[in-house]
Amino acid sequence: MQSCRLDRIAPVGVISASICFGLVPWFSKGLTDAGLAPHAVAFARYAFAALVLGPLLIRERTAWQAILWALAAGAMMGLGWIGYVSALQSLPAATVGVLYMTYPSFTLAVAWIVFRDTPRPRAVIAAALILTAAAIAGGAVELAGGGLQTMLIALTAPLGFAIGITVLVHRLGPLSALARVAGVSLGSLIGLAPLMAGSTMVEITPPTPLAWAYLAGIGLLSALVPQLIYVICSPRIGTARTAVLGSVELPTMIAVGYLALGQAVGLREALACLLIVGAMVLAQQGAATPRSMAADRS
Repeated sequence: MQSCRLDRIAPVGVISASICFGLVPWFSKGLTDAGLAPHAVAFARYAFAALVLGPLLIRERTAWQAILWALAAGAMMGLGWIGYVSALQSLPAATVGVLYMTYPSFTLAVAWIVFRDTPRPRAVIAAALILTAAAIAGGAVELAGGGLQTMLIALTAPLGFAIGITVLVHRLGPLSALARVAGVSLGSLIGLAPLMAGSTMVEITPPTPLAWAYLAGIGLLSALVPQLIYVICSPRIGTARTAVLGSVELPTMIAVGYLALGQAVGLREALACLLIVGAMVLAQQGAATPRSMAADRS
């Protein structure tokens, strides 16, 4: 009975978790405006999950090769996320959100190049739509005066996430769902540690109670809590529905930019958002719905 009830609320859980992920621009912009360095914001996002879930890696230490893969993938994701935070300082949240949602295209490329995982035609078409959306959103950015450099820096985040996804699929099978989150989060901290060590206290310490609230929000409400909900609920509805329902993260980012940050949303951003959501639906139509990897040993 309890299992049936969880199956019914699982879609709501995935949507809720994705909305929480979409709140990142609000917390991130609040922290950088308070004076924190982008790498400190990235460190804070992964710190809570690493501290809470990290001990699980000791229990699963026999799968040390998978743990090393998780740590390496986490380091790449953490360093890439610096680009996301940096881009939010000068680009609208809607534009950064669209650029971030190009990660499916990067995932196909990384899986093909590194793991020889040939993409399906439908996925290639969806990836092309996503890249078109990114080009439309990027067209609103003034490329002169550092705009192009900022866009390229922003793309390090979806590239890092794509690496994390491909490693998750191809190398982290021996680990439980929560241990995967722990390994990736801890790896992110390891990757960011040298930058943290070279920073001043002003760059890494929130100066006001509001900044501390943003810090708690980015670590708990946009990372640890939704990650736990996600790994519990996603196996119940399969990878296909999870991907489609998870696309609500993008309109959430755009809404945050408009409502919380006072950033205008134009036709370019709206069209790009529709293209990306449509691409995700296209990629999942008719696809098999195997259990998510989170179900293997959750």
